Amino acid sequence: MIFVGVDWAEAHHDVCVLDVEGKVLGRKRVADNFVGLGELHALVAQHLVDDDDADQVVVGIEKDRGLIVTALIAAGYQVYGINPMASARYRERHHTSGAKSDPGDAKVLADLVRTDRQNHRPVAGDSALVNAVQVLARAHQNIIWNRQRQVNALRSALKDYYPGALEAFGTDLSHMDAVAVLGVAPTPALGRTLSRAKIVSALKRGGRQRKLDERAATIQEVLRREQLRQPPLLEDAYGKVTSSIVRTIAAMTTEINELEGALSMGFEQHPSAKIVRSLPGMGTVLGARVLGEFGDDPNRYCDAQSRKNYAGTSPVTRASGKSRVVLARHSRNRRLADALDRMAFCSLIASPGARRYYDEMRAREKSHQKAVRQLANRWVGILHTCLERGCLYDEEIAWPTSKDIAA
Repeated sequence: MIFVGVDWAEAHHDVCVLDVEGKVLGRKRVADNFVGLGELHALVAQHLVDDDDADQVVVGIEKDRGLIVTALIAAGYQVYGINPMASARYRERHHTSGAKSDPGDAKVLADLVRTDRQNHRPVAGDSALVNAVQVLARAHQNIIWNRQRQVNALRSALKDYYPGALEAFGTDLSHMDAVAVLGVAPTPALGRTLSRAKIVSALKRGGRQRKLDERAATIQEVLRREQLRQPPLLEDAYGKVTSSIVRTIAAMTTEINELEGALSMGFEQHPSAKIVRSLPGMGTVLGARVLGEFGDDPNRYCDAQSRKNYAGTSPVTRASGKSRVVLARHSRNRRLADALDRMAFCSLIASPGARRYYDEMRAREKSHQKAVRQLANRWVGILHTCLERGCLYDEEIAWPTSKDIAA
């Protein structure tokens, strides 16, 4: 076997090749393009006995996705995505001077997979479909986060010059009613002049179809109340800022809906989609996020505990001498943990068993967040079993009562 360390960068990659004894067989800096990747393969091929020995090449690299990782996997190499924190600690084991270089990091990665690869996990062999679902789910979540930043900026501006708008539309300024009306009346002066017919027209353009007159009357009454005002010149400047933010929010909402449609279509094509959605509280968007982050490689998780550890729902125990403390796991996939928390909270209504379990945790003086996290941990175990057996969720099997157990 030969061991390859790849210290990747945006423009180039440093490569180091070692034999089983740790002797350096070759070093090279290659460009981040098709030609550079060919040079990497040529360097590796020089030390292979047979062209069919690609599976005897073990690669360590500090990433688990991207074109270079895809190319290395396609070549038949065993690829390990090493956490940068793990490689940094490994470097400190052998060098205390603090020296660091890109070629040196490549050798560290090659040495790491040569001696310690049993403690690390190969890059998952997920399908292209689940990778596509992950890409869409992350993009969908990112644009939702970005829209919320714009909503926060809008709320801050309105509080400074247009309190009536905050009273009329409440906290959800991304709602179609708020976007539609603020688009035609971004200042208090314009808001006071809006007729009910203009408000109805704006609400229709925004997408509202029911209770138009009732909603328009409420908005008109609130916007015409007396409120604190800024000087006209400053108010006009704030109005231009609000118009810009409102247009941005409207465009982001359109993109969110487009991405959600694509995400739903991709998710529903996956064979495991029905199993994931069969869990209470797991809708299409949450289900797509969970499936995309877990992946679909059948060999990725050796058991339910392994899946729980990756999800970050299982606790971490720190014991030394007489001291023993159990803590929440902070090193985790935060997107996955967030989706599982939301799913667990939603399941409190949809699943009587989940509700009983949550109530038991609360009765033991667990905080709401701890109880939800522990419930999410149980759900991950249940999901793992369903995926492993290829069966849909069953409430009676997942949450047996004492009576069921006795029977």
